[in-house]
Amino acid sequence: MNEKISRREFLKKAGLVSAGAVMGNFILSPKSYARVKGANDRVNVAVVGFSDRFRSSLLPGFTDHREELNFDMIGVSDIWSLRRDEGVQVVGEKIGHKVKGYRNNEEMYKDKDIDAVIISTPDFAHATHTVEAAEHGKHIYVEKPFAETMEDNRRARAAVEKAGVVFQVGSQRRSAPNYHAANDYIRSGQFGDIVMCEMTWNVNQPGRWRRPSLVPKCREEDLDWIRFLCNRPFEAFDPRKYLEYRLFWPYSSGIPGQWMAHQIDTVHWFTGLKHPRSVTANGGIYLWHDGRTNFDTMTAVMDYGPTDDPQKGFLVQYTSRFTNSAGSVKEIYYSNGGELNLDTNKITPNGGLTEGEAKAMGMHANQLAPLDLKSTMKVATAGVTGVDPMTSVHVRNWMECIRSGEKTNAPVEAAYDHSSACIMVNAALRTKQYVTFDEEHQEVLAGGKVFKF
Repeated sequence: MNEKISRREFLKKAGLVSAGAVMGNFILSPKSYARVKGANDRVNVAVVGFSDRFRSSLLPGFTDHREELNFDMIGVSDIWSLRRDEGVQVVGEKIGHKVKGYRNNEEMYKDKDIDAVIISTPDFAHATHTVEAAEHGKHIYVEKPFAETMEDNRRARAAVEKAGVVFQVGSQRRSAPNYHAANDYIRSGQFGDIVMCEMTWNVNQPGRWRRPSLVPKCREEDLDWIRFLCNRPFEAFDPRKYLEYRLFWPYSSGIPGQWMAHQIDTVHWFTGLKHPRSVTANGGIYLWHDGRTNFDTMTAVMDYGPTDDPQKGFLVQYTSRFTNSAGSVKEIYYSNGGELNLDTNKITPNGGLTEGEAKAMGMHANQLAPLDLKSTMKVATAGVTGVDPMTSVHVRNWMECIRSGEKTNAPVEAAYDHSSACIMVNAALRTKQYVTFDEEHQEVLAGGKVFKF
């Protein structure tokens, strides 16, 4: 667990790294060692994609800690002039000095002053922009989902590993105190074997991911449409797909990549499992018929467990809808002894094996002792803004690791694994077939065939 440390302790650790010490269980590779900044060296960061997410959460999170950790933000790269100009103004006002505007990443990477980048571009472009940053030797914070196809997933992970840069994917639950407490509890063995997980993410928002007031302002002559497409098939300019990409495949898988990526990542974290053994799923556009191609409602059932022992494992049921908010956002883990509820942050014997049921079968009751996870939390969140404290702590972890060379809370392996699971669910939704994972070739198979968009 990476606890927030005092400035004195931080500077002491940074000094040890400069002397070539090993930090925790992570040994610096020669490439990583060369990129670790001393405590007195300023780390210059640039933004790849001035998005709503960056404005509302990532920028405030960065400014929470930049003075203490000696970081600066010096530029914004965006292929749309409107967003680029807006980003230069907003970031400059927040940081307190002028920042540069770059028309594209190629132009940005000519600036040798840049040490690290925060990537908040459309879902499908995260992998390509990660590869670019890694190949230029920049430390990377990239929003999730990491990748929407296995081809992108494999090449982006390989690029990060080859470069040896400090990497963090925006799975901010991995820096949240309640999730650290849950992980510690499950891994301690006290919870017992997980028998099922129920996860929901429900809203009643016809306007979710829509940008109706901005679409008319989006003109092809003001942006680089070809660069936007990256490695997706060519199609004519469409301002809705540029701004409302989360509604359209193959620019986003929608619900799996945007919402499920957060929640399914906790399954991998708590258990050490990398992806489902199999997935079945269904969904559709049942209410919001506004031209979108991604579903407004879906349910997936994922089978998890060791690949060599089908008798061990558990199910994850994931349900999400845009059409009714009842149930809201929930994550509940079940064992034979009770439940771990990450909505209430409590462990209870709810549903556990009672004395009466156990006695009839010659067994003993199995009832978890009630526990409030808040009483076991060890990750500090003090000193952050109230805008999005979980993201603020997560951005800080990345910044600290750039200083120390340690592995982040959400490294590239976590990014790769959540993407694999989301791609499996997307494949099941789109093909209506039984989906599995080919370990040897690291491919998602739908009906026995490699899933392609």
